[in-house]
Amino acid sequence: MAASEKRAVYAGSFDPLTNGHLWMVEQGLALFDHLTVAIGINPDKEYTYALDDRLEILRASLPKSTNLDIAHFSNRYLVDYATEVDAGYILRGIRSAQDYEFERGMRHTNAQLNDNISTIFLMPPRNLAELSSSMVKGLVGPEGWEEHVIKMVPGPVFEALRKSH
Repeated sequence: MAASEKRAVYAGSFDPLTNGHLWMVEQGLALFDHLTVAIGINPDKEYTYALDDRLEILRASLPKSTNLDIAHFSNRYLVDYATEVDAGYILRGIRSAQDYEFERGMRHTNAQLNDNISTIFLMPPRNLAELSSSMVKGLVGPEGWEEHVIKMVPGPVFEALRKSH
């Protein structure tokens, strides 16, 4: 890694990936020399899609770029993972006041664990501000769900949702 190269990690469960996540990746690629999009595995969380499926969907949905890696980590603090991949930044999205309060606390905790890693917060545009993986999953099922959900997720995610319902 070049001394002046700015590397960031954007981590999440991506269960499923949404257009809001895609916006964050686009912004991360514009802001940093290198971005690692990493699926963080929380052993206390139940996932809709298996890790391999989420990795496949990320590969199919994200732009092909030499400055983008897709990875996963488990049983580790995000700041430790960021250090492992030589990232000096953690990229996080804030959609609401609740997100802000949670992310503010995490930023301070991460700084206590490793003050060499900076957290960068981005706020998505209004049309993506209410979008979440939980909301997408909650919309799937009732008659006509497809016409709404197709606008919220990339094509590979929509196909996975259709196959599973």
